[in-house]
Amino acid sequence: MASDAHVHPRDLLERDSGAEETRRRLGVAAAASAWNRAEFEVHRKLAAAARTDGGPPLFLCFAVHPQAWNRAGDSLAALEEYAAAGLLAAIGETGLDLYGEYRRAEEEQKRLFAVHLETALRFGLPLVLHARRAMSFVFSQTKALKKLPAVMFHSWPGSPGEGFSLLRRGVNAFFSFGTAIMLNHKNAIRSCAALPAGRILFETDAPWQPPAAKAFSSWEDLSAIVGTAAVLRNGDPEELERTGDENFFSVFCPGGSFH
Repeated sequence: MASDAHVHPRDLLERDSGAEETRRRLGVAAAASAWNRAEFEVHRKLAAAARTDGGPPLFLCFAVHPQAWNRAGDSLAALEEYAAAGLLAAIGETGLDLYGEYRRAEEEQKRLFAVHLETALRFGLPLVLHARRAMSFVFSQTKALKKLPAVMFHSWPGSPGEGFSLLRRGVNAFFSFGTAIMLNHKNAIRSCAALPAGRILFETDAPWQPPAAKAFSSWEDLSAIVGTAAVLRNGDPEELERTGDENFFSVFCPGGSFH
């Protein structure tokens, strides 16, 4: 079974109405990120259908995306509701996006992140982190982050040295790689080649991080992502996919059951 550590199925379905059938055909277990009730309820129905007919699991994640800091509405109330009901495999994606226009909302993003972090700590849930141009902030939070069961870095933005430093500081960190390693992103390529295999995950971020010459990313891109990673690591693609799957389930389904 393949695994996709970060994806937006509702948004993908808007671009490809057959996306869920493709996921089932390919046997992809996935972690679905939502930031509002409408999106979460779509994911919840997809996850329930997968449970009913034995399809590959869809793990539910929820948080206000840092780029949506001013459109949260009742999403923080929803976060508390979903976490308390035991519906979440992780809280995320949350964090900071300090690129371009989003930098001016740094303080608002930090306040949102504090709520997400506190909720993750209180309910013992993993955290899915979005940290664009925000690694210094991440390091300022390591005292709290190392208390979490796992911290998954969506589209890992840091250097290999930063990844190793987080692990040395006691953060149970996992580093997820997507199409960036196919698009000549130097830090992503160096990190994917150097970080421990037991800490690596793979993602499409579908539909938001398309490979070259594609309008959007999709489940089909996973094999190319894993294949590229295997080349970077001088490894076997099948073995690396199995390792990625083991890491995925250790983050999102450590107890062996799913919602």
